[in-house]
Amino acid sequence: MNSWADSLTPARMRRVAVVAPRAVLRDALVCVADAGCVELDGAGEPGHGTPGPAARHLQALGSGPVSPLLSPTAPDLDALREAGRADLLTGEAQLEAYREAAVRHGTVAALAGWCPAAEVRHLSARLAQAGGALVPLRAPRGIDPPTRLDDTSTVRRSLVPLVRTYGTVPYTDVDPTVPAGIAYVAMFGMMFGDAGHGLLLLLGALVLRAGRPRRLASLRPLWPFLAGAGVTSTLAGFAYGEFFGPTGVLPVLWLDPLDEPMRLLGAAIAVGAVLLALAYAAGIVNRWREGGPSRALYAASGIAGAAVFLGLAVLAAGAVTHLPVLVVCGALLVLAGLVLAGTGLFTASGGGASGALQTGVQLFDVVIRIGSNTVSFARLAAFGLTHAALGAVVWQGTTALTGSGPAGVVAGCLVFVLGNALTFALEALVAGVQALRLEFYELFSRVFDAEGRPFRPWHVPTEAPAVSPPAPHVMEVTT
Repeated sequence: MNSWADSLTPARMRRVAVVAPRAVLRDALVCVADAGCVELDGAGEPGHGTPGPAARHLQALGSGPVSPLLSPTAPDLDALREAGRADLLTGEAQLEAYREAAVRHGTVAALAGWCPAAEVRHLSARLAQAGGALVPLRAPRGIDPPTRLDDTSTVRRSLVPLVRTYGTVPYTDVDPTVPAGIAYVAMFGMMFGDAGHGLLLLLGALVLRAGRPRRLASLRPLWPFLAGAGVTSTLAGFAYGEFFGPTGVLPVLWLDPLDEPMRLLGAAIAVGAVLLALAYAAGIVNRWREGGPSRALYAASGIAGAAVFLGLAVLAAGAVTHLPVLVVCGALLVLAGLVLAGTGLFTASGGGASGALQTGVQLFDVVIRIGSNTVSFARLAAFGLTHAALGAVVWQGTTALTGSGPAGVVAGCLVFVLGNALTFALEALVAGVQALRLEFYELFSRVFDAEGRPFRPWHVPTEAPAVSPPAPHVMEVTT
């Protein structure tokens, strides 16, 4: 069982070599391809290097892209071409490319690659049955392993696309999948705060989980993500007293956005400050893993940047509370952070007058970015206020029409339904985009300072052997 710490890091990789006698190399490669857990070095697609026999047959067949398959035993390529089996020819062409890339020594051939540590034992057993072996190797210096984020659980699988859209997490960095997902749905809910609309999102998540409609079946793994957004929107709706607008169905448990916009703005800035602090904490850990203590200390997204951020926060608190001691402490923290960041930037620039000028500009940018990024979270309040205002307009139009006779009641119901539908669609799109923007530009820009390489294992399933029909039962008749 993995510990909670393991869930915050990409899957551990092992450098391995697939070793087999030449006579059974194909069987070993079929086993590796069917397992789909090894990224092998070398060409693995047809068209790289000199085409082999299977690749030439595939070119002559002239078929379009197909899902590759592999035969358990070496096939008759001429028969596959005559039968139009482009899937088996494609798989065989990939296997040929890897087989040609293998390093040979005497009667033995080997291919190096990367395999998740959790899969090594199982794959070793499978290769042993095929006459091969999986040999652990020392990881090469200066080369980071590929990154594979854990997507074994339903919830994590729904959140992984959020991180992959931004880029590939470096292998040494923290895996931010779950924290990033929580931050996203929290920000979305604050902007989309309506209990009625949130319940519609929950209903949509349940429908998606059931595989309906069928044309959206490919989106089924995202249902927990949609459900999380529905839960936070519903909770925010209870806090705001919003249920398809200010209908009076729910009491205001915290604040009415239209009555207390400044209080909502202050809460949005506070939420943003907490999220930025967590992003700096993750950034410090990542810089330490990437380059050691010095990298973590001097990086603008490490301890130096965090000191500037914390100092500005303390300084602002001192100014608001009129406490000179907080102002002095905040100023000292800002100064210490700028000295550390300036040292790192000046060293990276190469020194000299041009380096000093470049460092000064970058330090100014560090301070401005911290301020602008913090204020940027005001959009949590702005779009939450917009959502509430649209709901209020729809509800006012509904109540105004329903008081003018039966026709007015029908018209009011239409306004209520169509107005809420428009508000739901518009605000869901806006809140989704704005939460994504805050996630990427304000948070991920501090968490990540580089990009990793995605883990791309070679996976070609093996075709199931044909099942022979049972022999007819012959009844013996004795006389």
